[in-house]
This record gives sequence, structure tokens and C-alpha cells, in this order.
Amino acid sequence: MKLLVCIKQIPDMESQFKPDESGSWFEESGLVYRMNEYDDYAVEQAVLLKEQLGGEPDLTVLSIGPDRVVEIIKKALAIGCDRGVHIHDPAVAHKDPWQIASLIANFAKEQHYDLIFTGMQSQDRGSAQVGVMAAEQLGYASATTLVGFTYHEGLITGLCELEGGLKGIVKLRTPALVTCQSGLNTPRYPALPNILKAKKKEIRTIPASDLSRAAALTATTRIFKPEKKGSGIILEGDTSTLADRVINLIRENTTLLR
Repeated sequence: MKLLVCIKQIPDMESQFKPDESGSWFEESGLVYRMNEYDDYAVEQAVLLKEQLGGEPDLTVLSIGPDRVVEIIKKALAIGCDRGVHIHDPAVAHKDPWQIASLIANFAKEQHYDLIFTGMQSQDRGSAQVGVMAAEQLGYASATTLVGFTYHEGLITGLCELEGGLKGIVKLRTPALVTCQSGLNTPRYPALPNILKAKKKEIRTIPASDLSRAAALTATTRIFKPEKKGSGIILEGDTSTLADRVINLIRENTTLLR
């Protein structure tokens, strides 16, 4: 059985972001990078499945980006992945979800993976489109926002998070792709002995241009911080008088009661 888990390196969300010179992305200098949170769950689930099956599956971790993404590939290797693939692309931030999915799909086509794990979405762009687009290009069944996962003899049973607090049960046969939501599992921290072992594991580098030259279907024209709006008003006091105060505020500040 062959498994693939796709991960992305993102800036820490506590960073101070500002638009770059192009105005279509943010200035990357000085930012601290880490693995996308949802991808932590994808890596953990892939490793759990490998352990469930007695270590028999071959588990590859893939990431797209500049040289620095090798750091998160090494983390995934230390957690339990067998080998890494780095699709080298310094301009990955300016590619749209279709282009990213095309890179993943074109690599995966020749490898014949039985099951692919991805995060539900990336925290920096948040499109939630890459996984399902890659599955579509591969002709794989797919299920998204998994918060529960079981596998038995080629059958995946997933618990998917739906709107309004509802959950749905899905069943799909391999080959398949699933996207992982927070709450699916508890990601582990790599132990020191495994970090040392990971240094000896293979990381294959492939130029993005060797896999796909797909044209973008969407483009980011401008990013900006939302404009600050007026502050809210907190009303305190007896409920018998609050209604009149609300009505007066509406009359003074809007045209609704005029």
C-alpha cells in the first residue's frame, strides 16, 4: 500500500503582515514559518494508518515551495513518514489552487498512491480547494473535513464535519483522497531519536516546471487590511430603560426611524 501526505509551510499567524511591493501577497522577510495546522492532522492520520497496518505501507510526504520548506518535510519524516518529496517552486505563493493541485496530481499519477491525505485548507490562503481539485484530476474518490477516520481492507469510513454542528458518515474505496480537519486526532511531537533518524531519510527535489505548467484560473489582484470601523457601544442599566435608549440611538444615528 502506498500513502502520500501533502503539507504546506505557512507563516506563523501571530506575525505582523503587510502587503509586498506587488500588492498581491505579503512581505515574507522576517516572518517565522511552520507547518500548516490542518496538515499536522493529515500527517498524524497517515502515520497512524501506517502503524495500524504494521508498518507495511510506504508513506511519502510532499511539500511545494522554496528551499525553506525542507524543514517541515524533515519534521514529517521525524514523525513517521518514510521519504520526502520537495517540489521546488520559489514562486508558489503566486500560484492559484488549480496550479498547486496540478503539481500534486501530476506527481501522484506516476506513483499510483492508494490513499492521499491533505489538510482541509491552508491557514494563509484558506481556499480549501487544493485537495478536491487534485482528487478530481486523479480521478480519485474524495471526502473533506474529516474529524473521524477508519480503514479496513480498502474501505475508508470517514466522519465529516458539516454546517450547523452536524456530522456526516461517508464510505469510499481506495484509491481516494481525504482532507483533514482539526479534531481528527492529536498530532504527536517528533522524538529526538526519530529526528536523528530523519536526517538519513531521502528527500527528493523536483523542479515544479518538470511537473506542470498549468495556467492560473484565478488571480489575486490586491491584498489589504480591512478598514477600521467605528467602535461599538455597550449599554448597561435596567432593562426597562434600555429599549428607549436603543430607539433613541437608532433615531439619532440612522435613518431607520425617521
